[in-house]
Amino acid sequence: ENQNVSTQPPSMSLQLYHGGCHCGKVQYEVELDLSAGLVQCNCSLCYKTNLLGVIAKPSQFKIISGQDDVSKYTFNTKRLEHQFCKHCGVQCFGHGELPEYGGEIYGINVSTV
Repeated sequence: ENQNVSTQPPSMSLQLYHGGCHCGKVQYEVELDLSAGLVQCNCSLCYKTNLLGVIAKPSQFKIISGQDDVSKYTFNTKRLEHQFCKHCGVQCFGHGELPEYGGEIYGINVSTV
């Protein structure tokens, strides 16, 4: 007989964060649980820019301003759109369909939060 074994998923500690690019044109808000850890993406672009990220579901992410100021870049498998401010060049987030993370996700660059 096992005691003290929970069948409930671990509780998430979501907090609302505001983020944006360097020039301020692209602004977003996202609910994140930073205690769950960061992701070091191993794609060549994220590797070369030393991007550390965290995964968010679409229901946790909202662009506040600057949707028209975002440029998108895809390469290789084209499963993720790397999204940059077209004025200052900062990559705030990416968006894509990644089955290994449960489907549609936003990859948030934690340096922009």
